[in-house]
Amino acid sequence: MTRVRVIAGFFVAAVVAVLGLAGCQGLSAGGGSSKKVVLWNGRDFDGWKRVVSDPAADVNDIWQVRDGRIYCSGAVNGYLRTDQTYRDYQLHVEWRWPDDPTNSGVLLHASEPDQVWPPCIECQLKATNAGDFVLMNGTGLTVDGVDRQNPNRQFVVIVKKSPTSEKPAGQWNSYDIHCAGDSIRCYVNGVLQNEGTGAVPSFGYIGLQSEGGPIEFRNIYLLPLEP
Repeated sequence: MTRVRVIAGFFVAAVVAVLGLAGCQGLSAGGGSSKKVVLWNGRDFDGWKRVVSDPAADVNDIWQVRDGRIYCSGAVNGYLRTDQTYRDYQLHVEWRWPDDPTNSGVLLHASEPDQVWPPCIECQLKATNAGDFVLMNGTGLTVDGVDRQNPNRQFVVIVKKSPTSEKPAGQWNSYDIHCAGDSIRCYVNGVLQNEGTGAVPSFGYIGLQSEGGPIEFRNIYLLPLEP
């Protein structure tokens, strides 16, 4: 009986260890729970708001759905943002340049009023600069122990840590952005390019930027992080 109990104990311990390892790997790769929240349905802009700088511009000319992808012409500055605010998540976004690479961005913790540009923390998509942070309109972040918040500057650029990990035009790239509490980490095609703490604010809308030229997005979802 004692031997059976010992063997059973070893078996349980082994299973727990395997599950624990799988859990750690899942958290590292997936960033949170399995409750995937699909932000874009692949068909229309239900759940999103389109904002442009020119009131005379037609948002349907700037933001379109083409073959299961979001197409942004970039002809007028603006952004597409979620109707809901979010905190504590891992965000996944895929993008590519259909023509010459230009400029765009993923907007985090954005707040109203809707204007170009809103207070937010941008994860840059400008060609060869994906992974930069841009603090807009007084938002804050501490990187490498330095508080970079500056309410007197509209834009504060925090340069990425590594050489570009972007793919050539026409190929799909992935952004995986971890927002946990007041920390942010951004991975470009699996490479950690930037991270910071003390984000101000630490929640808000999620947006995609129109700026400079055509860009396409797809497969946009988040995984809520466990409290």
